[in-house]
Amino acid sequence: MQSRPLLNYIFNDEALTRGLGDPEARVLVEWLADWAELLAEEADSDEEAWAGMRKICRRARGLGRFVHLWGHDRSQGAAVQLAASERFTWPLPACDEDPADLMVRILAWEDRLITV
Repeated sequence: MQSRPLLNYIFNDEALTRGLGDPEARVLVEWLADWAELLAEEADSDEEAWAGMRKICRRARGLGRFVHLWGHDRSQGAAVQLAASERFTWPLPACDEDPADLMVRILAWEDRLITV
């Protein structure tokens, strides 16, 4: 499968980066683009690639929302509730953390967890 349709899906989904600053939004979109290219190459069918992309994008919207709540809104309580409801298993930040650094750390953890 060509990766372009999957990339367009990412670029057209404004909810992925809503509330994020430019640095963390860039990190998230680049991470998703890498997954889109991998899915396009490795999936057995177009349907499998699309299912994987939708799954990862849904997860990414939650991750973006968490970073927004924790890093920009300073609403750690709401962020922790979101993490629990989304079943995020990575360690929560122990203190204030730069949103872009937090996004990088979370995505590195997610790379170890994602199965598509």
